[in-house]
Amino acid sequence: MENLNKYDIILKAPGISFKGIDTSTFIDKITSQLQLFLSFFEGKTIGVTGSKGKSTTSSLIYKIIEGQNKNTVLLGNIGIPIFDYIDNLKENTIVVLEISSHQLEYVTKSPNISILLNIFEEHLDHYNSYKEYALAKYNIFKFQTQADFAIYNIDNAIVKNILETKKPLSNKLAISFNNINQNNSIYIKDDFVIYKENDSETKLYDINDPRKLLGNHNLFNIMCSLAVSKVLNLDIKKTISTINNFESLPHRMEFVGEFDGVKYYNDSIATIPEATMNCVETLNDVNTLIIGGMDRKIDYTNFITFLTNSNIENIVCLPAVGIFIGQDIQKNKNSKNIYQVSTMEEAVDISKKVTKKGTICLLSPAAASYGFFTNFQERGDIFKKLVSK
Repeated sequence: MENLNKYDIILKAPGISFKGIDTSTFIDKITSQLQLFLSFFEGKTIGVTGSKGKSTTSSLIYKIIEGQNKNTVLLGNIGIPIFDYIDNLKENTIVVLEISSHQLEYVTKSPNISILLNIFEEHLDHYNSYKEYALAKYNIFKFQTQADFAIYNIDNAIVKNILETKKPLSNKLAISFNNINQNNSIYIKDDFVIYKENDSETKLYDINDPRKLLGNHNLFNIMCSLAVSKVLNLDIKKTISTINNFESLPHRMEFVGEFDGVKYYNDSIATIPEATMNCVETLNDVNTLIIGGMDRKIDYTNFITFLTNSNIENIVCLPAVGIFIGQDIQKNKNSKNIYQVSTMEEAVDISKKVTKKGTICLLSPAAASYGFFTNFQERGDIFKKLVSK
């Protein structure tokens, strides 16, 4: 790492952090799979990033496009390296990319259609500051042209501030739960998702339609997918059919099963407090919550307040984050039952004993898995295996 300025080209893997390293002497030499791909692929690219919701939104967009008999592929942070599919791509291929902040950190090219779902405190172990993390996310728009489209969450204060301050060249399409009533926007009005362009409103989607993606966070992902459908001029009826039949991905509010009258859910993907809060509010009848994981110095103040004021009776706390959250809640001397455990096996055993019949036991850790598990998938798989036993 001390000799990086001596090389002609640096092909950086996303997981390698330059935190605390002066990159000024070699920053122009840094590239990546994503950078090279965006620089040389001449087909259409759709990029999706955000602290939460990337996998669901990118997968849904891919399924929508595939359902309209178009040549498309889903690559990137979803688990399929871009270079693995180079030989299979054609000029008419629409490439949907799930993109992490780590992949965006040093790019100088942006996708044709870029989506920024949200920005929350995340990955602070990789960056020098929260602002640096947010600016890495902004790179998904930064290098777009006037022919491109920027789809963004205007309800997220950090995203809104960045977009208003930086003002990318691309066509901007704001997404909001509120009736913002502005041109080039998609919002909710009278139980419908509305698209407004040239002072004309078009109803896109009835939010009361039966669908398999539950919760407001997934409704927002759906709205972003509808935005892409409009930009690509896709058949809206086929789009809606795909949306309503789309199954939630594993480890995302995943129903494991009902045992002894208790429903168990696996939400291992929840690595930040906002994701856990969304899940608790969506399921609505959580009696036992299992939390904890790697401490990345995220501020849990609002999360602790949320748990203290919630109807959750049992909070099972895994190291390291769960331990100090549980201790903080106990200080308030409220009615919560706090259980400090060391392993997932202990967590499931206690949950089985204390969770009331007719309610829910939820694994939604609000922290990363690293240091305790290989990744969130392994954490969720172990939980499911233990519950099923």
